[in-house]
Amino acid sequence: MFATKCLRQASAAAHAERTPMIKFLGKRSIPSSIDHTPHAHPASPTHELPADFTSSQKSSSASFSSYRQQAQQHGPLGRSKAADGTLGSLSGQSLGSVAPAKGEFFDRSELPARFRRQPIDLSEIDAIETGGATLVC
Repeated sequence: MFATKCLRQASAAAHAERTPMIKFLGKRSIPSSIDHTPHAHPASPTHELPADFTSSQKSSSASFSSYRQQAQQHGPLGRSKAADGTLGSLSGQSLGSVAPAKGEFFDRSELPARFRRQPIDLSEIDAIETGGATLVC
């Protein structure tokens, strides 16, 4: 019982003398030398921002909405230009074909045979399920 008390006192003394190895330099601050103006991503195909992106007269939401009207991602993102302004006022047929272009595929099963997944052999399945314990060389 007294041995535990002695060990605790010894470890407390050791921790009291310990100094951390990490040295902090001071209060964090944002460097003023960093340029925060928007610029195009280095891998962008055009290497320039959209036309309305940098205009200072418009608010950021108006700028983004005008950009979104012209953006494309698996089809048009913008709303239809109908008089009532509702979504779905144009038929899907009027938006154009959804068939993939030549050389494009929507599913892996449509690829040529050399690019499809190889079927798994029964011996491979057995080796996976048993962890290789049944394989004898």
